[in-house]
Amino acid sequence: MTFPNLKSWQWILIILAILVALDWAIRRPDSRSRELTGVIQTQGSAELKKYPYPFHVLRVQGTTAVMGTPRSAESPAFHFLGVIYPEINVKDANNPAFIAVEKELARVQDEAKNIVLAQPGIKEVSWELDREWLQRNHVPLPDK
Repeated sequence: MTFPNLKSWQWILIILAILVALDWAIRRPDSRSRELTGVIQTQGSAELKKYPYPFHVLRVQGTTAVMGTPRSAESPAFHFLGVIYPEINVKDANNPAFIAVEKELARVQDEAKNIVLAQPGIKEVSWELDREWLQRNHVPLPDK
């Protein structure tokens, strides 16, 4: 097999394009995940739809939908909330404004979960910290 006589920068560009396509193919959500995410987007309340974090299904494993979340034990809610609400003192757990936005996060996350649980074939929801979204939005994350 002979390869075309390309310059080295052209080979680099081809390899880079192949790697990007491969990364996309590996990470793209499956059709069931896209379907469930679409249901969240269409059935969600106005509050859920306008929430800064887009709740979505990362993947489906059997009857469990794995959903992305901006908070977890390793990355508490105040990390995320402090970035999207910089005017609120999120380090003071007794701050009424912090309590209100924390409750709002819990409310919309619970709504997204309930929408997914109402779908046929889904019996459970598990949560996975959405590191990719958090990094893109400059939310500080602990090392893995």
